[in-house]
Amino acid sequence: MRRRVEELAIRSDRSREAQALSGGSDEMRILKAVLIPLQGLNTFLLMVGLWLALLALAAMVAVVILQVWYRYVLGNALPWPDEAARFLMLWMTGLAAPWGLRHHGFVAIEMLSAALPSAGARALNLVFLALGLTVVSMSLSLGWAHVNSGWLFASSSLRLPLDLVGGSAVKVKLAWMYMSIWIGMVLMTLVLVELILREIVKLAGGEQSLTPLDASDLPEAE
Repeated sequence: MRRRVEELAIRSDRSREAQALSGGSDEMRILKAVLIPLQGLNTFLLMVGLWLALLALAAMVAVVILQVWYRYVLGNALPWPDEAARFLMLWMTGLAAPWGLRHHGFVAIEMLSAALPSAGARALNLVFLALGLTVVSMSLSLGWAHVNSGWLFASSSLRLPLDLVGGSAVKVKLAWMYMSIWIGMVLMTLVLVELILREIVKLAGGEQSLTPLDASDLPEAE
């Protein structure tokens, strides 16, 4: 009789594991139907953004070195490298920050979550993610209004050198600079929605069926 009870318990455990791996309840299947495409979209967008951020970083370093050469060696500073470096730094930040958010690259204090049991820590993390999504969602509307105001003003030194091809130089609108942070907020919104869905799936016991977020291509912050 005891052996029979143990066999039934083992079968029940295996049934629950199989159910988790196959998607579980209808609610779990709906969550994953949203999560899986969103995860693929974020992986693609963030990888493209990461490479663009690296290019922006390389260009920023080159511009700064160029200005140092002209300012301190030739004694004749150029008018545009300082603003160009700020422009590139903003785009580097806007494109790289969502990748850091998704792969836990931000500085975090984890004493409270580490002291809680697994379910409690996940619930707390879900609350923090929801708060983050609220803040970022508010930033989207405010940021878009700021971008629109940037179309009214042009950079004092950055110009498109169309005069080199027979046209006239065009000043760069400040909206292109402001748009960097707004794009970053859009990407962070997508990341936060994905992370919230992942936490809900984990709380529902479907962690084994989640695809791990691979951050092996770049080191994480500690």
